[in-house]
Parts: sequence; structure tokens; C-alpha cells
Amino acid sequence: MMIWITCFALIAAALIATRLINRPSIALPTLAVIALAAGLQAYIEAQTVEGLRPSLDEPQLFSATELKADSSGHYIAKADINGTTIVVMVDTGATGVALSYEDAEKVGLRPHGLDYDVPVSTANGIVKAARVQLRRVEVDNVRVRDVDGMVLPQGVMRGSLLGMSFLGRLSSFRIENGVLYLKD
Repeated sequence: MMIWITCFALIAAALIATRLINRPSIALPTLAVIALAAGLQAYIEAQTVEGLRPSLDEPQLFSATELKADSSGHYIAKADINGTTIVVMVDTGATGVALSYEDAEKVGLRPHGLDYDVPVSTANGIVKAARVQLRRVEVDNVRVRDVDGMVLPQGVMRGSLLGMSFLGRLSSFRIENGVLYLKD
């Protein structure tokens, strides 16, 4: 908007200097057009600023967060998965996102109807898990879409893990002095 005000002032000064201001048939319509253009530009800029506010489904240019390790050295976070918030442990040693049966139910994956045919190693041995595609996984505005995940059978695991199928899709992640930094 500042450019229009500057242009308006320069044209008005030029009109006064050339004595065209004495001719209302030329000066007034010119000034009216400039004022209208300045108002229109101000309106457009105001609409553009409104449009820049991110919503849940619009891509963001950049987001970052940091997670502090708990007293046992684990990184616990609230993750928004498919629009539902669950508590997860962020685990750089886990191959993918591993959801407990109960958490899968919370996020609407209907685990009772899944095909548990993928053998996976857990702390309790090898079990068969079901492959799923997670539309959106988000931790503190750090968002990844279409994340591969697994659902483990009921009772096999308490809680869920956020592993490399999420972390590997970020622009960066690092651990420094007990803090896990995530950047999309």
C-alpha cells in the first residue's frame, strides 16, 4: 500500500508543478483513479494476509519443534494421527510407526478388520502386524502426510511408537543434549 501512497503523492506534486491542477477536467479524474487504485491495493493486501494463516489441511512452509527426554531418556509426545491425538514414544530405532491395537482403534483404523500378515520383531518376540497408511501424522505442527505404519495385535504392545517411516520423511531431525529436534 505504501507504494500507492507514494505514487499518489508524486502524481499530485507533478500536477501541481505543471499547473494541471487548475484544470479540474484533467486533475480530478486522475486523482480519483489513483485513490481508487490505492484502496483496491490495500483491500487485496488485507485479503492476502488473511489467506496466509495456515489451516489444518493447508501445507505449511516450515515447522519445527523440540522434545525433551523424560527421566528415563525417552521422547514422549502427543501426536495427531488422522485427526486424533494420541500419546506416542518417538523412537529413532523403530523402523516405522507402530500403533497399538487400542490406539489404532482411537484413530479410526478399525483394527479388527485388518489383515495381520507382516512379521515384525518386538521386545516380546516376533508377531504379525497389519500394514496401514496414515493420512497425516503431526507433532507440534511438524506434519507428514501418507505415512506407512503398522498395527500390532491386541494386547501385544502398550502405547505406540513413532519411528523412521515418520522421522525419515522430515527435512531433518537430530538429538542434542537430551533434546530431539524435528523439522519438516
